[in-house]
Amino acid sequence: MSSPGTPRRGLCLVLAAPSGAGKTTLTRALLAADAGLRLSVSVTTRAPRAGEREGEHYFFRTPAEFDAMVATGALLEWAEVFDRRYGSPRAPVEAALAAGHDILFDIDWQGFRQLRAALPGDVVGICVLPPSFETLAQRLHARGDAPAAIARRMAEARAEASHAPEFDHIVVNDDLATALADCRAVLAAARLASGRQGWLAGFLAADEH
Repeated sequence: MSSPGTPRRGLCLVLAAPSGAGKTTLTRALLAADAGLRLSVSVTTRAPRAGEREGEHYFFRTPAEFDAMVATGALLEWAEVFDRRYGSPRAPVEAALAAGHDILFDIDWQGFRQLRAALPGDVVGICVLPPSFETLAQRLHARGDAPAAIARRMAEARAEASHAPEFDHIVVNDDLATALADCRAVLAAARLASGRQGWLAGFLAADEH
């Protein structure tokens, strides 16, 4: 009989955000704070950089190999960024979910759409937003970005943020500690969802003795 000790099915936690909202910092903090969460390792067509290792930082593939993965459905989601392609491999993610492991995805709203379509019921999405667009502009100025780059990034940020209603949860990153606590609360609640407890049906069906 299944019991409360039986591993639940894992979940995919997506963090998406406009550029400058602090998603990368929040992703690192979330992984450091939760030993049960793993970062999804992407497939890419770009060449390895110094110190990068196959299977740890990325799975490095040629454009032809990447095309074959797309054609055979071996990627859960993918996108092209500056003439390089990135995607999430299906096999390791599905194996991790079946083993009860939770996977963190650092992807955009388009990747979130694709991932949710590929794994309905397994994906929880958080859209991270800045306190305001004015604050976002100030952060970009503080980074030393050129005015033209700031204008472009602000336009992209507004376009990204327009998809926020598609996500399950919204976290405003005004204070990193608070935003991290909010993300951890979402993850904790998702782990406790009744639909993820594979042991529950057996527990309820057990004879009362």
